[in-house]
Amino acid sequence: MTGGIGSGKTAVSDELAKLGAGIVDADLIAHQTTAPGGAAIPLIQKQFGAEFIDRSGALDRGKMRSLVFGDLKARKSLEDITHPLIRQETIKQAQQLMQRKVPYLVFVVPLLIESGDWKHLLDYLVVVDCPEELQIERVMHRSKLPRNEVEAIINAQASRVERLACADTVIENQGALEHLKAEVLSLHQKILQIQKDHPSSS
Repeated sequence: MTGGIGSGKTAVSDELAKLGAGIVDADLIAHQTTAPGGAAIPLIQKQFGAEFIDRSGALDRGKMRSLVFGDLKARKSLEDITHPLIRQETIKQAQQLMQRKVPYLVFVVPLLIESGDWKHLLDYLVVVDCPEELQIERVMHRSKLPRNEVEAIINAQASRVERLACADTVIENQGALEHLKAEVLSLHQKILQIQKDHPSSS
């Protein structure tokens, strides 16, 4: 599952979890690796300097965001540090969920379209979508970021058109929560039916 920042991926994955799906959230894992004591912190400090680590010992996300959205080389350096750690933890969590025999796994990957690897590893691609202006409003409210920073994040991601072109199913998240829940339930039932029809699918 993927979607632009502020599209509502967490809301959808939370509802799928309630229905029994096993959720592996790459964005949550990314935050954990850059939290105080996270595996990426020593590597980031070595590569970028102590000024990119805040007083709590976590990544200074604001400072790093300002750097990587204006410097592609710095962004690549950060990804070279974080992506292998995220992938390692993703595999670990997926294996643990499979041992629990969840009906299916949902990998929540914000930059799935941008990654050349993920698309070939999945059986079914769900895109959570909403208008760009709604994305901006949600992120400004949630993260207290100025509009220009939110727009920079959106512009660094795949476009809505690119994401929607890859989707097997689109979840529209621009209305009431009850409507979203109904869409998620329909998706859940569809995935279970696909598994029933194609039992070899993971």
